Amino acid sequence: MPTRRTTPTFFWPLLALAGGLAACGGGSSEPAAPAVRVEFLQPAPDSVANQGQTLALAVRAFAGDAVVDNGTVVSFSANALSAGTARTQTGQASLSWSAAPVGAVTLQASVSVSGQTASAQRTVWVRPTPQPLEVLVPAYFYPSGNGTRDWEALATAAQAQPGVRITAILNPANGVFTSADANIQRAASAFTAAGGAVVGYVFTRYGTGTRSLDSIRANIDAYLSLYGRGMVSGFFIDEMAATTDRLAFYRAIYDHIKSRDPALRVIGNPGMWPVADYATVADTLVTFEGRNSAFRTYAPLPNNGWMVAQPNRRNAVLVHDTLTCGDMQAAVQRAALASSNVGHVFMTSLEYDFATNTGNPWAGLPPYWNTLVQTVGAVNQGTALPAC
Repeated sequence: MPTRRTTPTFFWPLLALAGGLAACGGGSSEPAAPAVRVEFLQPAPDSVANQGQTLALAVRAFAGDAVVDNGTVVSFSANALSAGTARTQTGQASLSWSAAPVGAVTLQASVSVSGQTASAQRTVWVRPTPQPLEVLVPAYFYPSGNGTRDWEALATAAQAQPGVRITAILNPANGVFTSADANIQRAASAFTAAGGAVVGYVFTRYGTGTRSLDSIRANIDAYLSLYGRGMVSGFFIDEMAATTDRLAFYRAIYDHIKSRDPALRVIGNPGMWPVADYATVADTLVTFEGRNSAFRTYAPLPNNGWMVAQPNRRNAVLVHDTLTCGDMQAAVQRAALASSNVGHVFMTSLEYDFATNTGNPWAGLPPYWNTLVQTVGAVNQGTALPAC
């Protein structure tokens, strides 16, 4: 009978070791390439530029924990269209880009290293080239006593600062009248002769129907027939709604005004941000009417980018409780920011408490009225602000 052969006991560990080496590839593969990433440094998120303005685009690119080699190519695009390329230096690459399309712009930067490509995106906004700031005055004061002095101050400022357009909102008898008031006609005529503009006040009760369209149309027609197209250059539509369900009501008002004269301006006052379609039923919208303390945080973005894409003349703010001249100048400067995109301003130290419905911020001009107009002129010209 043949002798049975057995496997030596040392053979199995060698087989296991060989299998383990085979499973891990024998240790001959190259280490994985470090992950590539890129991050934007400039511009800041949701920043706003003027159309045609040159913006600095800057990024930093990494391969793992280290920045990429000098000379690495970074490709930039804007709304998927090429904006150019730049090469890195100490990990950073920058490019000058001329802001062209109006509205939201998606910037993208891409870099490729060792077969890996990484990209970063940033949204910025481009607004139409802004027009100079104008002053929009709720002139709800009757031209007698102090009111006479205020109307005279309006005319004096319009004549002294011809580079600043001043529009007064004419408000005879809260906008409801059957004849022209001689005192108002005299004061408004002197103001327009000095270079100012006048628009007629019309209240609308927020489109609820408690003031009918027929009554509003008749009110508009009365301004034109009694005060005349030569004086009245447009209408201030007060108590404007802000929701879609009232839009047709305001379209009817807008269409009626434009049917009388397409050149008549329509200034709507929701006093807050309306839905974007209200831009189709007014030439200008008052998107803020309130205290200066609230205006300090005023900004269309991120929720109302549609206004950034509009010319700034289509946006107005009326700011009360602006107690000091310094507060007023800071508010004017905020309105002039590209991120605010405001074209018409009025600031007053007069106060109003919404909770108790006390006070009348439009009862007269603020004590810093002349400085307000001079400040707007200085901001428009980029010169030093007048002393308070």
